[in-house]
Amino acid sequence: MRGMTAPRVIGRVLAAVGVLALLLLTIGAVATGIAIRRGFSAREQPSALEAWAARAVREASIPSRARTLRNPLGAGPDVLVAARAHWADHCAACHANDGGGQTPLGGNMFPRPPDMRRSPSQDLTDGELYWIIKNGIRLTGMPAWGDPGDDDRDTWGLVTFIRHLPSLTAQEAEEMKRLNPRSAHELEEERQEEEFLREQDGRTGEKP
Repeated sequence: MRGMTAPRVIGRVLAAVGVLALLLLTIGAVATGIAIRRGFSAREQPSALEAWAARAVREASIPSRARTLRNPLGAGPDVLVAARAHWADHCAACHANDGGGQTPLGGNMFPRPPDMRRSPSQDLTDGELYWIIKNGIRLTGMPAWGDPGDDDRDTWGLVTFIRHLPSLTAQEAEEMKRLNPRSAHELEEERQEEEFLREQDGRTGEKP
């Protein structure tokens, strides 16, 4: 802005910021008006504005000091085996065993669980992933895991496993199914199946 005085430059900058703010408010008002008429439902696909807002909430929830934290664990077999079991038991209900987020529970949440195998999740630093797991994110379905002051090994193990998700094998995903929590209905079906098999074995062993 050659030839312009500082007050005029500042005035133009403030005017541009004001126009941008007015535009965002207008978009927000229109989106809110539409949402009020249609209602707020977690079943509907979120709009681009809502997706942006969800990402903004996640980014704002992570303090700057967390971004530089380093994972003290390696990616050895023992770490991955323990972390894989932990993920299957605690995280897969929403995020799925493969991290894709395609689950009955995750599909009915808003915001939807992100695909942990791809960007932007894999673009987060280890420290950011750790902070999200440890402290959760407000206004989402992501809870805080672990107690303040614990040794954090489980949390850092999950960070290691998240880095492994893009290369998770079909065999690993299949093995994790045995570790997934089962509902009361599933347990009852399993009990009935085992009882049926025992009865069949007993009949097979009967003498004529």
